[in-house]
Amino acid sequence: MTFRTVKHLLSKLLLALAVAWFASGVILYVTQERYLFPAPSGSRGAVEGFETVRYVTEDGLRLTGGYHPPVEGKPVLVFFHGNAADWLSGAMALRRLAASGYGAFAAGYRGYGGNPGKPGEQGLYRDGRAAVSWLAGQDVDPQNIILIGNSLGGGIATQLSREYDVRGLALISTFSSMESIVSERVWWLPTNLLLRHRFDNSEKLRGSDVPVLLLHGGADRLIPAEHSRRLARIAPHAELQIVPGAGHDLAYLHAAQDTLERWVADLKPAVP
Repeated sequence: MTFRTVKHLLSKLLLALAVAWFASGVILYVTQERYLFPAPSGSRGAVEGFETVRYVTEDGLRLTGGYHPPVEGKPVLVFFHGNAADWLSGAMALRRLAASGYGAFAAGYRGYGGNPGKPGEQGLYRDGRAAVSWLAGQDVDPQNIILIGNSLGGGIATQLSREYDVRGLALISTFSSMESIVSERVWWLPTNLLLRHRFDNSEKLRGSDVPVLLLHGGADRLIPAEHSRRLARIAPHAELQIVPGAGHDLAYLHAAQDTLERWVADLKPAVP
């Protein structure tokens, strides 16, 4: 094989790689919502003790969630679920605390569980605000709200903690930012340029005065525990617990429930 032949083959190979790289970038940019928000299409059933409620977003979408009112003097826990789930999963995660007298609101999202609309970062923030507004209509002040975000829901909960004077923020199995978790999987692409949905929890927790609980499974393969360690280094008032052997379903395990219940009980009301 001559040098010229080798050079020609290498040129063709490099061209093929460049085309494949460009095509994968286009696919990520165009179809990212399909992969970032794998929403279940329908939701049926109920969770004992939770009333099905409906509330309206600022852009006119009517969403479904679940609510369990608190006993007098107890705060309300607002749970934002992860991907491939719906508000029923949030209610399941809150059952134990609801049985202890805490209020519990399991939030729903646009495009998830039969709700109208298409999910996206700004839209999910609107959905979170709608949940807080609905609670205001039930005479629940933000200072009596504790936000809980599981996985994707951590992005919504973190955003709301910047907008409202809430009592606390608990993040379970959550990423430091959407861009960081995506870049770990498709490291060969410039994800910082391609992603439209950032959910930059690291930036939003920087300098925050809100008490933060970070829970993560040591064996989480979907979102590695290093993401919560990064957030713990950034958030000034953070408590971090890594649960050895636990995976991405940590929010439903006794280890997380025990820690969450203790942390919630120790929280003091927010200072106006």
